[in-house]
Amino acid sequence: MNTEKIFKTNDISGYWIIRLILGYVFLVAGLQKFIFYDTRGPGRFMDMGFPFPEFTAYFVGFFEVACALLIIFGLATRVAAIPLIITMIVAIITTKFPQLGDGFWTFAHALRLDFSMLMVSLFVLYNGADKKSLDEKWFNDGGRG
Repeated sequence: MNTEKIFKTNDISGYWIIRLILGYVFLVAGLQKFIFYDTRGPGRFMDMGFPFPEFTAYFVGFFEVACALLIIFGLATRVAAIPLIITMIVAIITTKFPQLGDGFWTFAHALRLDFSMLMVSLFVLYNGADKKSLDEKWFNDGGRG
């Protein structure tokens, strides 16, 4: 994929709201991995059986925060969506699929936010940023004229 396609923006009215929602959710989730050691960070990753839970929690938290900020500001938006998609797929597999044993509706209830964030991340990957983004300003002549 060439640079022109990576930074191409869209004309969807109000699209910045989608970027703000996606960025906010991942920013909060990422920061909590650093703030709440036992319940959201390394302690939780250890409870889930991840190898190297401290490294893994902070690695994921870093990418959630960094990608969230990129998406909020609309900079390298498509690229920033990719780690978030990977994060959501891993989260669904490791934390939601095990809940199928408690019944479909328990699983469906637990899955709702992760599934929504995965779908919005895919939407952002597909659409890139919008005319009110740094991608537009810096890469699509939005800062000229």
